[in-house]
Amino acid sequence: MPVNLVIFDLDGTLVDSSIDITNAINYAIEPYGVQPVTVQETISLVGEGITRLMEKVIERKGISADRDSLAGRFLEHYSSHLIDNTIVYPGVIETLKKLNNHKKAVISNKREVLSKRTLDELGILKYLDLVVGSDTTAERKPSPVPLRYAMEKLGAASDETVIVGDSNFDIEAGKAAGIKTIAVTYGYRPVELLGGADVIINRMDELTEVLRRFE
Repeated sequence: MPVNLVIFDLDGTLVDSSIDITNAINYAIEPYGVQPVTVQETISLVGEGITRLMEKVIERKGISADRDSLAGRFLEHYSSHLIDNTIVYPGVIETLKKLNNHKKAVISNKREVLSKRTLDELGILKYLDLVVGSDTTAERKPSPVPLRYAMEKLGAASDETVIVGDSNFDIEAGKAAGIKTIAVTYGYRPVELLGGADVIINRMDELTEVLRRFE
């Protein structure tokens, strides 16, 4: 069955936003007098949405902060500095251009408005048919709910849909939705967590050949 819909993760797959997220975390925790987080710490913490990120930061730093207040400070900074240091990974734009015969969606555990702004300001949004954020559907990855939402919206069956991501959450969501899974090794998660994927690629420009093999 030819691939009709390609679903992409955002952070760690299409873009590297780790520095801007790190800066926003450090702005949020600055009043508590704790050591700032490093970019590597941030990479190990992200992936499950802002609320869960704040819970992990509170636990990691041992601060007596209200999760929602911390999230508010994080969003205050992040919204104003969304792409100060965020970059598009090599080969992403070129690959999206080559996939003009496929429907394309982004499903992110970042909030929808922030996901769309990131994609728009980095010149990616125009290549996409749909953007789904953590607050678009009732559940987020690793739940299959946002994937099924995208498939329904774009008229794609499970046997003609693939997901491309850097995280075990993307793979788990894809498996639960009954679609093919492709993991990228250059993102935020160690390769050993990606073993459940149907295919593993090292660069985004390998994707078009993988899709041809699926067909």
